[in-house]
Parts: sequence; C-alpha cells; structure tokens
Amino acid sequence: MSILDTLRVRPWRAEDITLLAEVEQRAYPYPWPEGVMHDCHAAGQLGWVAWDRGDVVAYAVVLPVLDEAHLLNLCTSPDWQGQGVGRGMLRRVMSACAGQGMARMLLEVRASNLPAIGLYRSEGFAEDGVRKGYYPASGGREDAILMSRPLAG
Repeated sequence: MSILDTLRVRPWRAEDITLLAEVEQRAYPYPWPEGVMHDCHAAGQLGWVAWDRGDVVAYAVVLPVLDEAHLLNLCTSPDWQGQGVGRGMLRRVMSACAGQGMARMLLEVRASNLPAIGLYRSEGFAEDGVRKGYYPASGGREDAILMSRPLAG
C-alpha cells in the first residue's frame, strides 16, 4: 500500500490553483507563476491533485500531445517530501495517461535535481538528451535532462 492510497486524488479544478501556487512557491526556488497554472488549466491540460484534510499534498500537470503525455510539473509539498508521495503520484498519473490511450511519457528535469532523476530512472525513464540552459538558475541558466518511457496500456 502506498501513502498515496491514504490520500484523496482527483482531477484539478480552477479553484485549486491558488493553493497549488502556494505549494509551488514553497517547493521550488524558481516556481511556476500562478498565471501559468491558470493558463494550463484553461488550455485543457490534464492535472491531478492529492489532498489530505484540505491541504494540497502533491499535484501533477500533463500536456497531452497525440499519443504522448508531456509531464510539465510534478510537485510534492515540502511537508510531504521523502514519504513516497511523488512516486505514488507519478504512478497514478502514468496509469491515468495510459488509460487515456497515451503510449509514452516525456519530461524535462533539472540536471541538479538528483532525487527527481533517481525517481524517474527507478520508474523506467531513460535519458534522451539535454536541453542546454533550459531552466533559470542562480548562476544564470541550468540544463534540463530529457527523459521518457513507454506507458503500459
């Protein structure tokens, strides 16, 4: 049993975005602006939120493109990190995308985010390349590692 099994997970709603943006601000040194989240939701991108007694525990945003799922954001609240929530959320999202007929998931991850890279590798993602200078960083720009994996149908 995963810790995610004890949480309520549902598709995201427009009224969730302010809370998601607050978690994003606490979780990342270079967070998505709230407006980007609103734009993603309005554009019909897929999203899921995990809740515990009214608090956002984690969320994910996916851009579906034909038969591919581009994982744009997977965020776990700092209060819940290290407990398997991110892994559970990733598995839930991969299953949901496969259930919608998507055959492959792809993503970018900061080259310095070794815990996330380790998670993705352990879940079957392979490195496909590098996007030079993709992310903002304190010293200028940071590379992104491109990763992908097939989704089981």
